[in-house]
Amino acid sequence: MTLTVLAIVLFIGSFVLSLALTYTAKKIAVRLDFVSRPAGDRFAQKVVPLGGGAAIFAAIAIIILAAVAAVKFLAAPGYLDWLGESVTIHTPGFLSKVGHLMLILLLIFVLFLLGLWDDKKHLGPFFKLGIQFAVAIAAAFFAEIRVEFFIENKIVTSLLSAVWIVLIINAFNFLDNMDGLSAGIAVITSSILFTAAALNGQVFIGGLAIVFVGALMGFLVFNFPPAKIFMGDAGSLVVGFFVALLSLRTTYFNQALSGRWYPVFVPLVVMAVPLYDFISVTLIRLCQGKSPFVGDTQHFSHRIKKHGLTETQTVLTLYLATLCTGLGATFLYQVDLAGAILIFIQTVLILFIIAIFESTVNNGKKNN
Repeated sequence: MTLTVLAIVLFIGSFVLSLALTYTAKKIAVRLDFVSRPAGDRFAQKVVPLGGGAAIFAAIAIIILAAVAAVKFLAAPGYLDWLGESVTIHTPGFLSKVGHLMLILLLIFVLFLLGLWDDKKHLGPFFKLGIQFAVAIAAAFFAEIRVEFFIENKIVTSLLSAVWIVLIINAFNFLDNMDGLSAGIAVITSSILFTAAALNGQVFIGGLAIVFVGALMGFLVFNFPPAKIFMGDAGSLVVGFFVALLSLRTTYFNQALSGRWYPVFVPLVVMAVPLYDFISVTLIRLCQGKSPFVGDTQHFSHRIKKHGLTETQTVLTLYLATLCTGLGATFLYQVDLAGAILIFIQTVLILFIIAIFESTVNNGKKNN
């Protein structure tokens, strides 16, 4: 078996497992009345079961735990030799990362419980931010999910990385405002990071990415417009954390091999669209004298849809915008400074096109 075949197996396994778990979660959520109901601060206009977050988390955890158990207890006796040397050569490295992997699963579980609690009780924003920062700092300090490009001080790099993790967690939490949006954009960004990791020989982070993408795709079967189940905060917090993890780890190794400074901006380029939504809706709320953490229907997706797009067209538009900005990031660590500048300019121009579309389409309708 080659690494490519193993990646396909991991993807299919996580996809099928997530598909089954999401279907089951949908049934259970209806019986328990664990549902999202129409409200003034929500876009959905019908009752939709929650519980998709549990399916996503469970699919990821089960695949990872199964992989750890298989490698830990079967590698030494030689039961995994049939996988081939191209795969088994990586088992010592995988075993060396088991401690970090278990800590990551624990931290994701904390975020899952926090989101589940919020889905049921609607917690205050500052309490949620406090837990998110605690999880992010623990991940950066102890699981080594941090960036170390220019600064060798562990405390400084860990704190900077923790801020990035919390930012991405909330960016994807904000994106969970329309059917299929947060999960779909997470699939695109994570697939781009997987490609970068694969091209750079990062087997461990590539494996995590492929399991994550498979779990999201299984959920998307039921979440793409019109959604039959929502992930809720229990899912969006986990999704945001996992995307942040992939962005930090992938970028770190690319930078180390390229020897150039500008790959530090890979996460910003990949996450340009999610960050645009997060920043723009935050500014809109602040300008209106509202709390940025109080939900409404002023997100980027809502503003686009008001210009005449259907919900499916809106989601696909944001998918394409994310794909356009993210593709350039895949090669950022491979180009010279001139190439990097062109990638940055391309990203900014795409965001400008989005901003112009938002501000002029409606005016055009009024003038007709």
